[in-house]
Amino acid sequence: MAFLVVVCAGAQAQLGMGQTANEASTDSAESRSSASGSAAGSYSAPTLGSTQNSFLGSVPEGKATGGVLQLSIKDAIDRALRNNLGLLLAGDSSLAARGAKWQELSHLLPNVSAAATQSAAQIDLAALGFRFNFPGVSPVIGPIGTFDARFYVTSPIFDWHYIQRERGAQASEAAARYRYNDARELVVLAAGNEYLLTISASARVDAAQAQVEAAQALYNKAHDQQVAGLLPAIDALRAQVELQTRQQQLIVARNSYAKQKLLLARTIGLPPGQEFNLSDAVPYQPLDAMNLDQALQRAYSSRADYRAAAQQVRSAELFRRAATAEHFPTLSMAGNYGAAGVNVGDSHGVFQVGATIAIPIFAGGRAHADALEAESTLKQNRQQLENLRGQIDYDVRAALLDLNSAADQVRVARSSLELANQTLDQARDRFTAGVADNLEVVQAQEVVASANENYISSLYAHNVAKLSLARAIGFAELGVRQYLESK
Repeated sequence: MAFLVVVCAGAQAQLGMGQTANEASTDSAESRSSASGSAAGSYSAPTLGSTQNSFLGSVPEGKATGGVLQLSIKDAIDRALRNNLGLLLAGDSSLAARGAKWQELSHLLPNVSAAATQSAAQIDLAALGFRFNFPGVSPVIGPIGTFDARFYVTSPIFDWHYIQRERGAQASEAAARYRYNDARELVVLAAGNEYLLTISASARVDAAQAQVEAAQALYNKAHDQQVAGLLPAIDALRAQVELQTRQQQLIVARNSYAKQKLLLARTIGLPPGQEFNLSDAVPYQPLDAMNLDQALQRAYSSRADYRAAAQQVRSAELFRRAATAEHFPTLSMAGNYGAAGVNVGDSHGVFQVGATIAIPIFAGGRAHADALEAESTLKQNRQQLENLRGQIDYDVRAALLDLNSAADQVRVARSSLELANQTLDQARDRFTAGVADNLEVVQAQEVVASANENYISSLYAHNVAKLSLARAIGFAELGVRQYLESK
């Protein structure tokens, strides 16, 4: 058995049968709020580098059915977690990170191959330069048969550069898994927000329909009294204008509701053309106040995006070590074993094995360049991690402020709506009694319409504030179900 040790400077040593011992060779925000634009705590989700927010798109699931689907918020979230485009793309990114890890690991694992050759050759001595005739020697030799079948193995023994790169790729894969978990939270947040927007749009349709009916009743009464000569024409005209204004608002509300249902269907992956109705109303449910320090502590320990950023810093540190390790020697081995002879039946065992230690001396400054690039990436990742830490602090504080403010808005809006309805009732009574004209009734209806809109918007703002708080503390996937599902 021959054991060969070769020392070479920055180059690859080739051992037996042409095998080499070592081979030297990396995620705008779109905001959407209620149709009126008056709700606080608007939802926003990051895009994946496209002009359209991928978390508002999906891959449709199945085919539309002839019936009307009853869609609860749980069903909407479950469908979104299966079909939402943002989550599907995040899953693909996680798969790519796993592939990158295996690519780095391949530099540390043995490579095994096999080859078998059966050949025949006939040699013309004159063509090789032997132009003299030797007695008893034919000028043409052969045919000569050769057979060679072997297994070839190359394997690194020690390469600190690739060891560190493989560890860095492992950290990158862990970061990709956390980013996938963060994408699940964003999908739940997007689906929940679209469901709330659809509920608000439906409530506006109901409110507009009620206002049309009230305006129709006022117009009918004013018209009858005008025909009877008890009311001047101006009151009948005023009632008619009010009726047509409310009818126009109902048309707009119905159109907005239909379009919002389309957006919800796109977000959760319903088949195109599938008819559905919302089965959950998500009424007002106060949320117990949360301690700020506890919320921040939970956010730093639970937020998947923060843990992904921390893993990305860890990955950058390891890749910087790998760049520095390009100056270190590497040790590898290569060998082969098989059978050789004239043919298969006349062959015997052969083998060759050797080891190579490669010592880098000068590679044109490549290692220095790689180290500088790795250091720059590490600094950027650390800065992004600290920025995200500050962003989480802002998210938690803002979510708590929005939640308290929205709860106060709901209480005030509910009281205002009750007072507006009382004012409308009194205005109708005064008009019926002939104490006043219908101007008071029309003005009271305007106040009721405005109070209705404020109440709808405040309910939406309060529920979105609960979603934002769940997202801020890393509790969105469970929190949205807990906060919004019907009890």
